[in-house]
Amino acid sequence: MASVLQNICIIFEASGTFIRSYLKNSNLYIMKKTEPLLLSIILFLIQSICISTSAQNSNTYQNPVINTSLPDPTIIKTKDGSFYLYATENTRNIPIYKSDNLTDWTFTGTAFTNDTRPNFEPKGGLWAPDINYINGKYVLYYSMSVWGGEWTCGIGVAVADKPEGPFLDKGKLFQSKDIDVQNSIDQFYIEDKGKKYLFWGSFRGIYATELSKDGLSLKPDAAKKRIAGTAFEGTYIYKKGKYYYMFASIGSCCEGIKSTYQLVVGRSKSLFGPYVDKSGKDMMDNGYSVVIGSNSRFVGNGHCSEIVQDKKGNDWIFYHGVDVENPKGRVLLLDQVKWDKDGWPYIEGGSPSLSADKPVF
Repeated sequence: MASVLQNICIIFEASGTFIRSYLKNSNLYIMKKTEPLLLSIILFLIQSICISTSAQNSNTYQNPVINTSLPDPTIIKTKDGSFYLYATENTRNIPIYKSDNLTDWTFTGTAFTNDTRPNFEPKGGLWAPDINYINGKYVLYYSMSVWGGEWTCGIGVAVADKPEGPFLDKGKLFQSKDIDVQNSIDQFYIEDKGKKYLFWGSFRGIYATELSKDGLSLKPDAAKKRIAGTAFEGTYIYKKGKYYYMFASIGSCCEGIKSTYQLVVGRSKSLFGPYVDKSGKDMMDNGYSVVIGSNSRFVGNGHCSEIVQDKKGNDWIFYHGVDVENPKGRVLLLDQVKWDKDGWPYIEGGSPSLSADKPVF
């Protein structure tokens, strides 16, 4: 019954004409003489039901939370409690969205313009941004690449005084050919024990190195260290308790409904590993435990954002996926991260929710 009402409400919101058509197809069509009055009564009743249903569902949200292609999301919470989200430039120049509650988002603009966008890879796209707040500045790391340009791609950095920008490009940190790591994209910044580090890599190994004190360049003479094998990209590391949890993505990201992307995890007591899965297999040997797989509605789910918390201390994570009902691009999905008795992260059902309770704010 609930699904029937939901369908009627959707049609009602579209237009009264569709309601009339729906009723006709449902054998509820009224004889022409009495149709106007009875139809008005029926429409009024449906509106009342829809308002009641909406009130009952006010504490839930539906995936996708933004039905626009926003791959590889990154998020930051500002001092005033607002959240800002950035993504790969399917909207040119890196789109920026703002929210107060993680479910209702407003587009605020882009990090760059055509005149200010980075250019160290002249025909490259801006991929997989990573937003941070460092030394009083909003620092946006980004990847720049052409598809298949695994030796010319690289990682750059830009800064701004405000989360909505404008961002001033500070240029590249390195390209693959400079640091001798093929496919140097998908960077992630983390501070640990007073030092700043950058992790990166895409299906050619995951690596890490130390950054300068301002985070805008590599520390001179800093060595790079390999952290994980060739199954992974889109690294994100989250410290919880005594463990560092390394989230990453496996499979194909960008083949529409044929995409096989999944979000996976391993953990370690050290930032630099070894990271192991639930069975103890090392991520250097491509071990992993799946956190988010596919279901009948969303496939190719992965490349997560940072974990953020609501007012109740619940953990939430954004990631992209392909909606099989409208498989154009990779839409923004949201789910609560829970932790099992052994301290491993999971989401309910192991795949994207269609509808769930909202974060608490």
